[in-house]
Amino acid sequence: MEPPQCRCEGGNLRRAVGEKRFFDRKPGREQAWTDIIWFYDYRTNVHHTLKQNPLTRTDLEEFVTCFNPANRHERTPTWSETTPEGRWWPYAYAEIMARDKVNLDIFWLRDESLEGSDNLPDPDLIAVEIVEDLEAALEQFRLIAEDLIP
Repeated sequence: MEPPQCRCEGGNLRRAVGEKRFFDRKPGREQAWTDIIWFYDYRTNVHHTLKQNPLTRTDLEEFVTCFNPANRHERTPTWSETTPEGRWWPYAYAEIMARDKVNLDIFWLRDESLEGSDNLPDPDLIAVEIVEDLEAALEQFRLIAEDLIP
Protein backbone atom coordinates (compact mmCIF):
# COMPACT_ATOMS: atom_id res chain seq x y z
CA MET A 1 0.00 0.00 0.00
CA GLU A 2 1.28 3.44 -0.93
CA PRO A 3 1.60 5.89 2.01
CA PRO A 4 -0.62 8.97 2.03
CA GLN A 5 0.68 12.08 0.34
CA CYS A 6 2.84 13.96 2.82
CA ARG A 7 1.78 17.60 2.98
CA CYS A 8 3.33 20.25 5.15
CA GLU A 9 2.12 23.41 6.78
CA GLY A 10 3.77 26.07 8.91
CA GLY A 11 4.69 24.83 12.38
CA ASN A 12 1.72 26.00 14.39
CA LEU A 13 -0.30 23.48 16.34
CA ARG A 14 -3.53 24.64 17.87
CA ARG A 15 -2.89 25.64 21.47
CA ALA A 16 -5.65 23.29 22.67
CA VAL A 17 -3.70 20.32 21.35
CA GLY A 18 -0.40 21.49 22.77
CA GLU A 19 3.08 21.89 21.48
CA LYS A 20 4.99 19.32 19.49
CA ARG A 21 7.80 18.14 21.70
CA PHE A 22 10.12 15.23 21.42
CA PHE A 23 12.17 14.05 24.37
CA ASP A 24 14.84 11.45 23.77
CA ARG A 25 17.10 10.31 26.59
CA LYS A 26 19.25 8.05 24.44
CA PRO A 27 22.72 9.33 23.59
CA GLY A 28 23.35 10.46 20.02
CA ARG A 29 25.01 8.20 17.46
CA GLU A 30 25.65 8.08 13.70
CA GLN A 31 22.98 5.44 12.97
CA ALA A 32 19.42 6.46 13.89
CA TRP A 33 17.82 4.57 16.78
CA THR A 34 14.66 4.02 14.74
CA ASP A 35 13.64 3.34 11.15
CA ILE A 36 9.96 4.28 11.51
CA ILE A 37 8.31 7.33 13.09
CA TRP A 38 4.59 7.11 13.83
CA PHE A 39 2.36 10.19 13.48
CA TYR A 40 -1.13 10.83 14.78
CA ASP A 41 -2.80 13.82 13.11
CA TYR A 42 -5.14 15.30 15.69
CA ARG A 43 -5.05 18.79 14.16
CA THR A 44 -6.96 18.30 10.94
CA ASN A 45 -10.75 18.73 11.21
CA VAL A 46 -10.66 18.81 15.02
CA HIS A 47 -11.71 21.98 16.81
CA HIS A 48 -11.26 22.49 20.55
CA THR A 49 -11.53 25.63 22.63
CA LEU A 50 -10.64 26.12 26.26
CA LYS A 51 -14.17 26.97 27.35
CA GLN A 52 -16.79 25.83 24.83
CA ASN A 53 -15.22 22.57 23.63
CA PRO A 54 -12.20 21.69 25.81
CA LEU A 55 -9.90 18.78 25.05
CA THR A 56 -10.61 15.82 27.34
CA ARG A 57 -8.96 12.46 28.00
CA THR A 58 -11.69 10.67 26.03
CA ASP A 59 -10.72 12.71 22.95
CA LEU A 60 -7.35 10.92 23.01
CA GLU A 61 -8.60 7.33 23.35
CA GLU A 62 -7.99 6.48 19.69
CA PHE A 63 -4.41 7.77 19.94
CA VAL A 64 -3.73 5.70 23.07
CA THR A 65 -5.12 2.60 21.36
CA CYS A 66 -3.09 3.23 18.20
CA PHE A 67 0.07 4.00 20.18
CA ASN A 68 -0.21 0.53 21.72
CA PRO A 69 2.28 1.02 24.55
CA ALA A 70 1.98 -2.64 25.55
CA ASN A 71 3.49 -3.80 22.25
CA ARG A 72 4.79 -1.08 19.97
CA HIS A 73 5.81 -3.68 17.35
CA GLU A 74 2.15 -4.50 16.73
CA ARG A 75 1.13 -0.97 15.78
CA THR A 76 -1.03 -0.73 12.66
CA PRO A 77 -1.92 2.36 10.65
CA THR A 78 -5.51 3.56 10.56
CA TRP A 79 -5.09 5.37 7.24
CA SER A 80 -5.58 3.43 4.01
CA GLU A 81 -7.16 4.03 0.64
CA THR A 82 -10.40 2.62 2.05
CA THR A 83 -10.15 4.64 5.29
CA PRO A 84 -8.84 8.04 4.12
CA GLU A 85 -9.80 9.65 7.45
CA GLY A 86 -7.35 7.50 9.43
CA ARG A 87 -5.18 9.62 11.70
CA TRP A 88 -2.35 7.13 12.51
CA TRP A 89 0.42 6.52 9.95
CA PRO A 90 4.13 5.61 9.98
CA TYR A 91 6.81 7.42 8.01
CA ALA A 92 10.29 6.16 7.33
CA TYR A 93 13.09 7.93 9.18
CA ALA A 94 14.88 8.44 5.85
CA GLU A 95 11.80 10.20 4.43
CA ILE A 96 11.67 12.54 7.44
CA MET A 97 15.38 13.33 7.15
CA ALA A 98 14.96 14.13 3.44
CA ARG A 99 12.38 16.83 4.21
CA ASP A 100 13.23 20.50 3.96
CA LYS A 101 14.80 21.48 7.31
CA VAL A 102 13.90 18.01 8.67
CA ASN A 103 10.41 19.33 9.36
CA LEU A 104 8.13 17.13 11.52
CA ASP A 105 5.03 19.14 10.63
CA ILE A 106 3.31 16.40 8.62
CA PHE A 107 -0.31 15.92 7.72
CA TRP A 108 -2.10 13.80 5.14
CA LEU A 109 -5.78 14.23 5.96
CA ARG A 110 -7.91 16.43 3.74
CA ASP A 111 -8.67 19.61 5.67
CA GLU A 112 -12.38 20.18 5.17
CA SER A 113 -12.13 23.82 6.27
CA LEU A 114 -9.90 24.62 3.28
CA GLU A 115 -12.35 23.29 0.70
CA GLY A 116 -14.77 26.17 0.77
CA SER A 117 -16.34 28.80 2.91
CA ASP A 118 -19.34 26.55 3.58
CA ASN A 119 -17.16 24.47 5.91
CA LEU A 120 -15.69 27.35 7.91
CA PRO A 121 -16.55 27.47 11.60
CA ASP A 122 -19.12 30.05 12.64
CA PRO A 123 -17.63 33.55 12.97
CA ASP A 124 -18.48 33.62 16.68
CA LEU A 125 -16.47 30.42 17.21
CA ILE A 126 -13.53 31.86 15.27
CA ALA A 127 -13.70 35.03 17.37
CA VAL A 128 -13.83 33.02 20.63
CA GLU A 129 -10.81 30.95 19.54
CA ILE A 130 -8.86 34.10 18.64
CA VAL A 131 -9.67 35.72 21.99
CA GLU A 132 -8.68 32.53 23.88
CA ASP A 133 -5.43 32.26 21.92
CA LEU A 134 -4.57 35.89 22.59
CA GLU A 135 -5.44 35.61 26.29
CA ALA A 136 -3.32 32.46 26.63
CA ALA A 137 -0.41 34.14 24.83
CA LEU A 138 -0.72 37.19 27.07
CA GLU A 139 -0.72 34.99 30.16
CA GLN A 140 2.41 33.19 28.93
CA PHE A 141 4.12 36.56 28.39
CA ARG A 142 3.10 37.61 31.90
CA LEU A 143 4.70 34.47 33.34
CA ILE A 144 7.87 35.07 31.33
CA ALA A 145 7.99 38.68 32.49
CA GLU A 146 7.56 37.58 36.13
CA ASP A 147 10.44 35.13 35.73
CA LEU A 148 12.66 37.89 34.33
CA ILE A 149 12.07 40.29 37.19
CA PRO A 150 14.79 39.81 39.84
